Amino acid sequence: MRYQRVLLKLSGAAMAAGSRTSPFERGAIDHIVSELLKLLQAGIEVVTVVGGGNVFRGNLAEEWGIEQAEADNMGMLGTVINGVMLRAAIAAGADVDVRLMSAVPIPSVAEPYIRLRAIRHLEKGRVVILAGGIGQPYVTTDYPAVQRAIETRCDAVLAAKHGIDGVFDSDPRTNPDALRYRTLASDDAIQKDLRAMDQSALLLARDHGLPVHVFNFDLEDAPLRIVGGEDIGTLVRGDVSSVNA
Repeated sequence: MRYQRVLLKLSGAAMAAGSRTSPFERGAIDHIVSELLKLLQAGIEVVTVVGGGNVFRGNLAEEWGIEQAEADNMGMLGTVINGVMLRAAIAAGADVDVRLMSAVPIPSVAEPYIRLRAIRHLEKGRVVILAGGIGQPYVTTDYPAVQRAIETRCDAVLAAKHGIDGVFDSDPRTNPDALRYRTLASDDAIQKDLRAMDQSALLLARDHGLPVHVFNFDLEDAPLRIVGGEDIGTLVRGDVSSVNA
């Protein structure tokens, strides 16, 4: 295997794919659980960070006249809700030990995030779900995902997207001639604002030599195939050249 420990970054939308009326969709959550279990069964240690956009989106702050800090607080709590749902779904689907850890203190629901404890859980073969971002407003879950990956000594970040096969040179939804990058230099992604992840997250990953794979999570077995060495989606790193697929 190319990697032995990875952080899987999911958007909140991954919990509700296909549903317009509910923050959760059974098929979407079953798919997440299935992909996580495949990694675990292959002997891969897995950290998961999930966004909270299906519960509350921070961009509603301006529309509703809410302070950004308050909107971000609600978003962080949304990630905790998603973490509880994911923990419950994994436990219901398999005999797997799961730990939910939160940067926002909420001890009756989740363990506090403690770096060395999280690493110990991974070493014992447990799935670790991290919620609450970094416990502070004004950051999306992209930055905490990269930060936690570095802290927990992950080999790579798998940045799951919904319906998008990687990073393109323009928006493939509006430009049918958009070209996908097979590999993308971090500096090019930042300078061209290609939106692979938040700029701050890409800078942090670049500075610590952390590979980021941006891929379509709808593709069956995609995380396992990436860990096994297949070039799916786009690999973003500081030490590669930008090459179209």
